[in-house]
Amino acid sequence: MTSIKQKQDQIKPLRALGLMSGTSLDGVDAAIIETDGETVSSHGPVHSVPYEPEFRARLRDVLGKRGAPGTLIADFTRLQADFVLALLKANNMTPPDIDLVGFHGQTIFHDPKNRVTVQIGDGAMMAELTGIDTVAEFRHDDVAAGGEGAPFAPLYHRALARDLDGPLAVLNLGGVGNVTYINGDEVLAFDTGPANALMDDWILTHTGQPFDDGGRIAASGQVNEPVLARLLDNPYFDLKPPKSLDRDEFPVAELLSGLGLEEGAATLLHFTSESIRRALRHLPGKPNRWLLTGGGRKNPALVLAIETVVGVPVEPVEAVGWRGDDLEAEAFAFLAVRSVRGLPLSLPTTTGVPTPMSGGRFYPAQSKKARIGVS
Repeated sequence: MTSIKQKQDQIKPLRALGLMSGTSLDGVDAAIIETDGETVSSHGPVHSVPYEPEFRARLRDVLGKRGAPGTLIADFTRLQADFVLALLKANNMTPPDIDLVGFHGQTIFHDPKNRVTVQIGDGAMMAELTGIDTVAEFRHDDVAAGGEGAPFAPLYHRALARDLDGPLAVLNLGGVGNVTYINGDEVLAFDTGPANALMDDWILTHTGQPFDDGGRIAASGQVNEPVLARLLDNPYFDLKPPKSLDRDEFPVAELLSGLGLEEGAATLLHFTSESIRRALRHLPGKPNRWLLTGGGRKNPALVLAIETVVGVPVEPVEAVGWRGDDLEAEAFAFLAVRSVRGLPLSLPTTTGVPTPMSGGRFYPAQSKKARIGVS
């Protein structure tokens, strides 16, 4: 590992490949963009691969723990490095065509109140296996400085939204939900509550399937209002942002005990939409448009529930030309470039960090140490 240094006069766009494995544990996404860390000059190839059920189960086994077996970390890193090389080969590219890999890793434990966040993944191993300079450990400096360490995509959302009228809300429906409020240069972001993770866990436990395809199971059930009220009776929703959540914040197994498949699915779906209703009071103004990203945007039942809550048009980010399946992977490519330039990855209004905070750890590929002026 080496410290990050970047020549101040070097602002040419870099070609970066971002990797993202979210809290829903559905798989890994990769995306290539060209960026100077402030604007995006082009979007390149993207690809996603689902985790095999056995590997997903291994990841689930370490959720909520402060560490993971070295064999799992190595296997996780190797899987993603192989994916990088396969993506390049499929697009007639080679490692020298990429300046940086932004390697987020897999969050298994997140406790910013105690200044701890754990993402597994070995940045040095990624650089060695791919032959590409790698930035990893994006969230650690923010959390160590007192920030929430999440959400981390808002500055990328703002970069993409430069030409869109505000106020605008970008709602990411991944494992956990988070919103980015944008109005010109103003940006506020925070985790809204659950999104897909709790619903996916419920469906997996009761059916063996990884998710509720199209929200059909939830749509066929009746909401258990007393259980929903108890789920919503959580002090998190009253906290002022910025704020962030761990996927295991809510005692779902205890509160939903005894509910049937459809009833539990419906209750959890409306838990997500009602948590967004509670987020509205924390926004500086009323967005005139909501853009949805993350896997939840493909769940018609969830989208309808959210549209009812926010009261204005709700659209997938594809409506403005963004790539919803790849947005978070693109964000970590963008943040990798910001990292080597020493630019902030988070702000007081996005994670609550005291001052704008750069971060990330740079791991050089031995054959490319001088590639971007990093020593």
